Amino acid sequence: MVLSDKTEKMLNDISNAMMDKGAITSVGKACVAFVGANVVYRVSRNLKRDAHGGTFTDFFAGGFNILSNKESILSRDKVKDTVDSYESLFDGVHKETGKSNSDDSIKKREKEYKTMVDSYYNLVTDFYEMGWGQSFHFAPRVKGETLVESIKRCEYYLALRAGMGPKTKAIDVGCGVGGPMRNIQQFTGSDITGVTINEYQVKVGNEYCQQKGIDDKCRLVQGDFQKLNEIFEPDTYDVAFAIEATCHSPDRVQCFSGVNKALKKGGIFVGYEWIVLPEGGFDKNNKRHIKIKEGIEVGSGLPTLATSADIVKALEDSGFEVLEHFDANKGVHRPNQIPWYDTLNGTYTIKGFRSTRLGRLCTHIMVSTLEFLWIAPKGTTQVSTLLSANALDLVEGGKDEIFTPSYFFMARKK
Repeated sequence: MVLSDKTEKMLNDISNAMMDKGAITSVGKACVAFVGANVVYRVSRNLKRDAHGGTFTDFFAGGFNILSNKESILSRDKVKDTVDSYESLFDGVHKETGKSNSDDSIKKREKEYKTMVDSYYNLVTDFYEMGWGQSFHFAPRVKGETLVESIKRCEYYLALRAGMGPKTKAIDVGCGVGGPMRNIQQFTGSDITGVTINEYQVKVGNEYCQQKGIDDKCRLVQGDFQKLNEIFEPDTYDVAFAIEATCHSPDRVQCFSGVNKALKKGGIFVGYEWIVLPEGGFDKNNKRHIKIKEGIEVGSGLPTLATSADIVKALEDSGFEVLEHFDANKGVHRPNQIPWYDTLNGTYTIKGFRSTRLGRLCTHIMVSTLEFLWIAPKGTTQVSTLLSANALDLVEGGKDEIFTPSYFFMARKK
């Protein structure tokens, strides 16, 4: 796989650490002893979900909760096949930089997008929730603000701009496990239906809605956001929002047209998009930039990253009047800002350790050990490697300001 230099260095460090017999002798025995003492107890128990944030509480308990999860749609013996199938859609990236950005490679992922995205979230949903909580997105953040506060502010901003309230009927396009829609529902009192392609996310999200006592106003349905006309009645909804979700779409005009059809005349569509930033210096002829772009696409299940011009044109071609659009992360490196990618860098605290380079190395070693002992499903290490590499590419894209996950748009149905 062609990856950024820092990603390659991290993977080399992982390999060296695994091959260092001294490290395995001194650290490995302690790890295996700890693992053995805990796994027998934890894996025998069913995963107990907690909508209030306690499902994946800490570094070790969270990992063991994933292993004891019998709710997963993906059986243990299918993890390896699923991750191999997923990675085959990015086959060109293993050979040379720019290969997976060829027209043929992009068309292949666009054609197989449903399988690609569903497979991706079957593999990573629990990892995401363990590391990030129930809202699978980034957010602009100011100093003095916690990560959770910034995420909620990001979500509430959409609700504010869309004018949502107790009488609003809304759609969350690509809702994940429904963290944002639950936060927005509790903030506004709106009635919200979220759609996700992934069956497992629907199961988890609806359980959380029920636990929070809002399942009469907030629910998830399984469906393809490329075919929203098959899910929602036309001219029915006041608002639609999409938070870092439609970057998975192989054809945004088709997706946005479905949103347009479901909205009443004058209905508002707001959201955040993942894009590369030519206006920030992204250069499609720069080999390093392409490496970072491809790394983000491979690690996030994307056909290809768009530009701001692509987003605006897709909205207009779908029957919307674009009212406003801008990078919500503009000024990301100002003194009063905490970069959106900061959490991926991690800090040497109890909560932040697993996001540091050393923390990711420890996670990888732990997962590799569990897979070697047949406790973790075969293929789990590949998922861990995929997400670790993705984190580094996202950080590099953010540092260079050639990528943003928070390109805000607001549009109105004509």
